Amino acid sequence: MTSILLEAESLRVAVPGRVLVDSLNWSIRAGECCALLGGNGSGKSLLLRTLAGLRAPDGGAVRLAGSPLDTLSRRDVAAQLGFLPQDPDAPPQGTLQESVLLGRFAHLGFWEGTGTDDEQRVAEALAHVDLGALSRRDLATLSGGEQRRAAIARLLVQSPALYLLDEPTNHLDPGQQLAVLERLRALTRNGAAVLASLHDPNLALRFATHLCLLDGSGSAEVLECASLDVARLEKLYGIPFTEAHIGAHRVVTAS
Repeated sequence: MTSILLEAESLRVAVPGRVLVDSLNWSIRAGECCALLGGNGSGKSLLLRTLAGLRAPDGGAVRLAGSPLDTLSRRDVAAQLGFLPQDPDAPPQGTLQESVLLGRFAHLGFWEGTGTDDEQRVAEALAHVDLGALSRRDLATLSGGEQRRAAIARLLVQSPALYLLDEPTNHLDPGQQLAVLERLRALTRNGAAVLASLHDPNLALRFATHLCLLDGSGSAEVLECASLDVARLEKLYGIPFTEAHIGAHRVVTAS
C-alpha cells in the first residue's frame, strides 16, 4: 500500500464565531495530486497553514509521515514538507539564485554550508520554472509572476516529500500556470504528494487525482477528481455550471 505522508484526524479549523472545517479525516498518500476547491473565505488558506503546522488546529490532530506534527521541530518539518503561502511572508531580498538556494538549508547540518550539488539543484529548479537566465537578478526587480515562480523553484530545491501550495498559480499567465502544475504533477510520479488550493476548477480537473471541497460552513468533502460533477460545483460556488469535453479534457463553465 502507498505510504501516507500527511494525515488529518477529526481536524477542526475555526475563526472567531465560525467553524470553517469540522471533523476532517483525510490521508494524503505518496503519488497523489490533490486540490482544495472552495469560494473566498471558505478556509482553504487556514486549512493549508494548519496542515503545515503554522497554526494549531482548533481540534483534532495532524500527523506527518506518522508523527504528530506538533512534536516535530520546524527543521524536521521542513525536511519533509514544503509550504508555499498565498503571498510572500517577507519582502524580496538578495538575488534570485540566493533566494532559491535557501530551500537547501533544511537538509544541511548546523555548520554545513552549501556546495556544488546544491548550486546544481538551484540551476535545475530555475530551468524548470523558466528563470535560468535571471539567476543573478535581484529578486525585488522581478515581476510578480517571476517572483511566484522563484518561490516555487525554492520549493523544488527544498525537495520535500510533500508540497502544500496556497494558490500556486497566483500572478501566472495561462502558459505558466499549466507549466507549473505539470511540473508539480511530475513530482507525484516520483513518489511525492501535492496539495494545492486552486480557484479554477478546470485546473483541478486537469491535474488533480483527489479533491477536498470546502463550503466554509464546516463541511469538507474528500473525493476522487473523477467524481466531481456540476451539482457539487453549483453547491460549492452558488452558481450554475455546464460541463463539456474538449479533446481529452473535461471542462466546466459557469452558466
